[in-house]
Amino acid sequence: MAFLSTLESWFDEHGRTLPWRGIDDPYRIWLSEIILQQTRIEQGRDYYLRFIDAFPTVADLAHASEEQVLRLWQGLGYYSRARNLHAAAQYILNECDGVFPSTYDSLLKLKGVGRYTAAAIASFAYRLPHPVIDGNVYRFISRLRGIATPIGTDSAYSEFESLLMKLIDRDRPDRFNAALMDFGALQCTPHPDCEACPFADECMAFRTHRVAAFPVKALKTKPKDRWFYYLDLRWKGRRIMQQRTGKDIWRGLWEFPLLETPNELTDSELTAEATRFIKERFQLTIFNFQLPSSTS
Repeated sequence: MAFLSTLESWFDEHGRTLPWRGIDDPYRIWLSEIILQQTRIEQGRDYYLRFIDAFPTVADLAHASEEQVLRLWQGLGYYSRARNLHAAAQYILNECDGVFPSTYDSLLKLKGVGRYTAAAIASFAYRLPHPVIDGNVYRFISRLRGIATPIGTDSAYSEFESLLMKLIDRDRPDRFNAALMDFGALQCTPHPDCEACPFADECMAFRTHRVAAFPVKALKTKPKDRWFYYLDLRWKGRRIMQQRTGKDIWRGLWEFPLLETPNELTDSELTAEATRFIKERFQLTIFNFQLPSSTS
């Protein structure tokens, strides 16, 4: 198949060398995929190595406390990934007798594992023919075939999955997926060098001068603004801290007392709101509240 031959020839010359490539340990592959969600490879590599060093097996991770996992995750952001990672490790240990799931459907039962991650583990660890579809793959394939279906929707995923199932190398799906991801990440970038692309002659977007139009993105809901004001409160020489609870962002992490508002406050408004907050939250009526030199 011409597509497969061209893609793998490019991969032989330009493919990335990564610490989780060329292995078939599902635990390490899963760990790398969870870390790399919303994280650049350059940053994620060090975290991956730290986790492998601290928790060499899925059982080691399951036996760790959530606090230990969150501490090691500190700085990566999107902390729900760390909690899902920990919960999934405990599920594997307790519900799967410590044996890592080995089918696409069983991988989807792991907390925090979606279709992309399940396909990655299935193909890299078990050589199962499931194509990986991430942002890089959407961009490459949508340009190549001129697919205008808005990405980020179930219909788009089904359309791209159906197409890639016809193209995937069923003997080496791991190599196919690695090549597909690397091509989108290194060659078919948001601002590509199309003249140097081995698919230039057959790329619909390039031939019709519409490279920048792909992939087509679905309309997003406007994000809600939230203003966080952290209060540095001290009592008898000690700072007051609190732990985040509920299902909001950063759950389980420690922070200064937080005053959250839907709008930015002026200095006078902040003083009034902070005074009320301190009285209601801590039942303090005698205190000396002082704004920092800059509230920006």
